[in-house]
Amino acid sequence: MLAKGQTVIQIMEQLAPKHVAMEGDKIGLQLGSLQKDITGVLTALDVNEAVVDEAIRLGANLIIAHHAIIYRPLANLQSDTPMGKVYEKLIKNDIAVYVAHTNLDVTEGGMNDWMAEALGILSSGSVEDIHTDHLYKLVVFVPKDHHKRVLDAVLNAGAGAIGNYSHCSFNIEGYGTFVPGEGTDPYIGEQGKMERAEEIRIETIVPQSIRNKVIQAMLKSHPYEEVAYDLYPMDLKGRTFGLGRVGPLDTPVTLEQFVQRVKENLNVPKVRVVGDLSRQIKKAAVLGGSGGRYWKAAMFRGADVLVTGDIDYHTAQDAEMAGMTLIDPGHNAEKIMKSKVASWLREKLAEQKYTTAVHASEVETEPFIFL
Repeated sequence: MLAKGQTVIQIMEQLAPKHVAMEGDKIGLQLGSLQKDITGVLTALDVNEAVVDEAIRLGANLIIAHHAIIYRPLANLQSDTPMGKVYEKLIKNDIAVYVAHTNLDVTEGGMNDWMAEALGILSSGSVEDIHTDHLYKLVVFVPKDHHKRVLDAVLNAGAGAIGNYSHCSFNIEGYGTFVPGEGTDPYIGEQGKMERAEEIRIETIVPQSIRNKVIQAMLKSHPYEEVAYDLYPMDLKGRTFGLGRVGPLDTPVTLEQFVQRVKENLNVPKVRVVGDLSRQIKKAAVLGGSGGRYWKAAMFRGADVLVTGDIDYHTAQDAEMAGMTLIDPGHNAEKIMKSKVASWLREKLAEQKYTTAVHASEVETEPFIFL
């Protein structure tokens, strides 16, 4: 059975939730429609004409890309321009393009975790925090005979996580009173008569990111027509999401040795380096994409080196004078996401018995030639 477009994206957003993206980032569906069966998915870093041709050849009608194909507002849509030809070919072949950018970067188990793992960085935190999940206290009143059903539904939907503990809740027995009005069909009691029912008050913690999911699970499992529940905002912080990863190396090495590791494990032919090649590197930071402006944040977190792309001349000078080492493997080093996202999607679709094929793009989109 082929997966619907919306189903594929719902699965994708389990990995890279849209709400953790940086404000203003161009993410989500950028072209085409998801209201169709997905014959194949192609994961790509960039979308150019060669990638579109690859999707056509593979029979893929959905491309999940890291970089946006519509980044700046379009003044027109002319099919005789280079990108216009790409848009035209996508539309004519009914290929949708969905973008997961900074949400894929910052999410747990996403881009920057993949890069950190590849470089032997034992991640202990982000280079710079950008988003914290707000927490809510959910209180719901349940008749005793439905207590376990509702509690399981709420906790299995993700509520009740406190630190490394899951399924946390507090439950109190009591009595609820109500009078069913005209036109009601009460689970307990009769219209027009005061009812006193044995109930259990369930209290648990719900992160904002899954609030709607938890509420829907609670309402679906609850037997009452009108469910009595409260949702209180809390001052406590939930999970924090951030750009980059920083932590100790599995084994301390010299900067020169670490450069070789970057080239081999990120599959890049050349890198640019700022700093003394004999310097000992014990703690490293990595930030996919253009992260030169975060060198001070990485240094503040105790990193001896920052691995990131697109470092400009004056940033390199500033870092050098401050005693910070930098390695620039280029923006294209993020191509690690192609196989990682494909593997993740393939596994999740198979778990739900979908036959939609998932391919990692083999097209090289690096615009630079290294001589």
